[in-house]
Amino acid sequence: MDGFRHTVKLACLSRIGVAGLSPFSRRSFLRSGAFLSAVIGSSVVGLVVLTGFIGLGRRAERDGQASSGEVVVLPPPRLDGPLSVEEAIHRRRSRRDYRPDPLSLGHVSQLLWAAQGVTAPHLWTGLRTAPSAGGLYPLETYIVVRENGVVDLDAGAYRYNPHRHGLTQIAKGDFSRPLMSACVDQEWVGTAALNIVFTAVVERTSVKYGGRSLQYIFQESGHAAQNVYLQAEALGLGCVVIGAFYEDEVRSILRIQDDELPVYVMPVGRSV
Repeated sequence: MDGFRHTVKLACLSRIGVAGLSPFSRRSFLRSGAFLSAVIGSSVVGLVVLTGFIGLGRRAERDGQASSGEVVVLPPPRLDGPLSVEEAIHRRRSRRDYRPDPLSLGHVSQLLWAAQGVTAPHLWTGLRTAPSAGGLYPLETYIVVRENGVVDLDAGAYRYNPHRHGLTQIAKGDFSRPLMSACVDQEWVGTAALNIVFTAVVERTSVKYGGRSLQYIFQESGHAAQNVYLQAEALGLGCVVIGAFYEDEVRSILRIQDDELPVYVMPVGRSV
């Protein structure tokens, strides 16, 4: 009964404000508020930690499913280059005409690191080159390599593992033409040395943000794509973003399930 009276008293006091209360009443009121804030804060922290663990578990499961293919360790990314950020921004263009010359594994390494590379592995689930709402990182990154598109890398579809900075082959063969067909026959998809494909596991974000998940996911894919644009300029390469494609056909090429949503295709090659 005393607890009930105390609750009613606090509710009444909250209506009239704290300024006119006795010192004892003010202390009781503020302590109650501090306790409530601590409870709410602990709940929020618990939710964030829980979503992080869920994301890690699902990523580990996805890594295990892709581990049966050939694993390619990429060269370490460079952290400096001949072109400043300002100059790369100034030069950035959507480039659709490519020479047939192949890219190097160094190019692939740098492009994928710029897109989703891990820059602080000891923080949270591993902070990356592109920001992510809540640090949940819903994006998955793939490359589709055409025949003779990359030196010392077979034609096929590969999944990028940002924590290991490596590739896992998920399908063998040249899928550049099927991917071009999936992208409404945009010919630069077929002539590019490789295509970077971003997908999103929506559940990673929706477990925390619910109905706002897609806004955050599309924003994040834009951050990653701009990183690729700037890195391509710094490497003397050309690229373009594509949003017109048939999702189910892209899923079929990448051997992915319905829980992954294709969000971007980016052809990359040596500019004409």
